[in-house]
Amino acid sequence: MTTLSVLDLVPVREGETLPSAYTAAVSLAQTAETHGYDRFWVAEHHAMEGLAGAATSVVLAHIGNATDTIRIGSGGIMLPNHNPFVIAEQFGTLDALFPGRIDLGLGRAPGADARFGQALRKNIGQAAEYFPQDVIELRALLTGDINLPIKATPGYGSQVEIWMLGSSLFGAGLAAKLGMPYAFASHFAPDHLDAALELYRRDFTPSEYLDRPHVMAAMTVIAADTDDDADYIASSQWQAFVRLRSGMPGRLPPPLADYRSSLPAPAKAMLAHIGQASAIGSPETVKSALGNFIERTQADEIIVAGSTFDPEHRNRSLEVTRAVLAA
Repeated sequence: MTTLSVLDLVPVREGETLPSAYTAAVSLAQTAETHGYDRFWVAEHHAMEGLAGAATSVVLAHIGNATDTIRIGSGGIMLPNHNPFVIAEQFGTLDALFPGRIDLGLGRAPGADARFGQALRKNIGQAAEYFPQDVIELRALLTGDINLPIKATPGYGSQVEIWMLGSSLFGAGLAAKLGMPYAFASHFAPDHLDAALELYRRDFTPSEYLDRPHVMAAMTVIAADTDDDADYIASSQWQAFVRLRSGMPGRLPPPLADYRSSLPAPAKAMLAHIGQASAIGSPETVKSALGNFIERTQADEIIVAGSTFDPEHRNRSLEVTRAVLAA
C-alpha cells in the first residue's frame, strides 16, 4: 500500500510573525503524526519573506521536540549551499536527539537566486558541479567509512536515512547509480516525472542501504468539504505562486474567491501546468485524483504539499486525505 508523508514549506502568512509560522509547523507535524503519516519534511529556501525553513536543521529540532514517532527530515537540504561535513554534523546531531527518525533529502538546486551565492561567498553554480561527489562524501561521513581522514562527530555512524531529491533526469540517474531512495518534486515541476521514474527504476543498482527502487512523488493536496471550498482555500497558494513567478514574492496571502477566473491566460496556463500533480477538492475529488496519480506513478510513497492561509485548513486537509486513501 502506498504510504503518505508531508512536505511543509513553513509559510509565513500576511499579518503574522515567524514564531507563529513555527507554531503552525509544529501543529501540522503533530496532526500528521496523529493520523499516521510516515514522514514530515521541511524544505530549505533562502531570502524569501514568505518561507521560514531556511535553517532547516534548527526547524527540524523544534519539530522533533514536539513529536514522538513520525520521521522528520529535509525535503530537502540544497547541498551546493553547504559543506558536506557541516551537514553531517547537523543531521548526526538530529539523529542523536531523535534516534531512528531522521531523513536527509538532498537537492542540487540553490533554493535562492544568485544574490544568495554572493551572501554565502560561494560560487553555487560551480559547487553544483561537485554535487555527486559531495553526496558520496556526505554519505560516507554519516555511515562511518573507515577510509575517511576525519570523522564528523556527531554524524559518524549515525542512522540517518539519505534520499535523493530531484525534478529532472539528473537526480533520477544519480539516485539509481548510488542505490538511494528517490523523491520527485512533481508538485511544482511535473514535466519529467514519468521519464525520471522510468530511468530510476530501470537503472537502479542495489546498494548496502537499499536493495530495490523506492519512489516518493510529491503532490499538492488540499482537501475540504466541497470542491468550491478547496478552490477558495487553495487560492492563497495560487496567489503566492503567481507572485513568485512574476518576480514579486511575499508572505502567504489570504484566499480570494474566484481567483483563477480573474487571471490572464498565461497565469491560468501556468497554474494548470503545475496542477498536473494536484488533488484539490472534496474528499471524493481528492480520492479520485490521488488514486489516478498513484496508478500512474506506482509510487511507494506520496508526499503531500500545499500551504493554506488558515493553518487549521491544512490540518483538516491532512486528516481528510489520510481517511480517503485508507477507505
